[in-house]
Amino acid sequence: MYNIGLVSLGCAKNQTDAEIMLGILASDGFNITPDPSNADVIIVNTCGFIEPAKKESIDTILEMAEYKKEKCRLLIASGCLAERYSDDILKELPEVDAIVGTGDYDKIAEVIKDAFKGEKKVISGNINRTPPERLPRILSTPPYTAYLKIADGCDNNCTYCAIPLIRGRYRSRRIEDIVEEARTLADNGVKELILIAQDTSRYGSDIYGENSLDKLLEELARIDKIEWIRVHYFYPEAITESLIDTMAKYDKICNYIDMPVQHGNDYILRRMARRTNQKEILSKIEMIRSKMPDCIIRTSIIVGFPGETDEHFDDLYEFVKKVRFDRMGVFAYSQEEDTPAAKFADQIDEEVKQERLDKLMTLQQGISRELNQSKIGQALDVLVEGYDEESFLFYGRSRGDSIEVDGKVYFATEEEVSEGDIVRVKIVNADEYDLVGEVVNSI
Repeated sequence: MYNIGLVSLGCAKNQTDAEIMLGILASDGFNITPDPSNADVIIVNTCGFIEPAKKESIDTILEMAEYKKEKCRLLIASGCLAERYSDDILKELPEVDAIVGTGDYDKIAEVIKDAFKGEKKVISGNINRTPPERLPRILSTPPYTAYLKIADGCDNNCTYCAIPLIRGRYRSRRIEDIVEEARTLADNGVKELILIAQDTSRYGSDIYGENSLDKLLEELARIDKIEWIRVHYFYPEAITESLIDTMAKYDKICNYIDMPVQHGNDYILRRMARRTNQKEILSKIEMIRSKMPDCIIRTSIIVGFPGETDEHFDDLYEFVKKVRFDRMGVFAYSQEEDTPAAKFADQIDEEVKQERLDKLMTLQQGISRELNQSKIGQALDVLVEGYDEESFLFYGRSRGDSIEVDGKVYFATEEEVSEGDIVRVKIVNADEYDLVGEVVNSI
């Protein structure tokens, strides 16, 4: 049978789609290979969120197309860029043999089989379709950690964002289906579940008539083999006291809030069509910290949004200084076609965007260093991920560190530890990103 290679770009939601495609193909008799030079078929699961991601996707397609000079016979484009620009890809990238959009990744096997027959198949435009449940899946994360997608699409329609155009309206999965998948993951050795959606805080509103993330968390917390549950992508206005009370109730739910506020100035928030303001964001953060004093709050900020004056940026700067986020990513605004903000007249120069980004990140680095150094002397649970040959230390993540986006905890130990173990580490040193410690006892 043919060998399949897959390269997945972009966010964790795209990654879970890629894992399901691999599971379907393996179940259909295809062989999965991590080496593109050994692949008969290469799939590039593209990202199309912002301009740099589009460029990376195109560059990766062209890079993988080079293997068609060797063993590779078919090159398939899937995912967000393939969904949004299927006609352009077919016209400009003749190396691509078939296209699969975001709503049809479960059809990957039949697309490949048709492509081998010479049919240049394009399946896209079904962005509001939800593939069936209980599809096979091959994890691309370490075996002890898995993303768990609880919804797809988005109804928020922020003026800068193309996600509704790419992934359609908000569509929640049923609680029983999510719990069943979580139990399967747990039975296969997963200890840490990371719940993802474009907006997790509105989970269930479309199918249950109310935000139901707290109810879902109650069910997931009952799965014995799961030790950590982490949730990404809360929108601040949808965070309720009930939700935070549920998170605080269960030790296995990490006190970790990934809440992309995007800005801190009310005028810019309105132009972004965000459904909150600075006062409300500050109130939610105060509520979270009062109920979960050890909560790690991560956010993302966009600088250089159209119309952002020096005064608006100064307001944002003071907001960040006041809140003291534990983790923060800063991004320069990207002018995305077909979004309302792309048509705003008062676009900001790239040089100004970069200056503001650098200034905000410099502020955040100082805050992060101070917050990390305040952990010296504390003991933290750490999920072991590996051994660093340069420092001669093991490393892993605490409850306050999510995979790929946050820092590491490096530690010394005289005990025998393995990847996936959870150990207790006393922190002895820290910089703005990482912690250093020593094991005091295993869990």
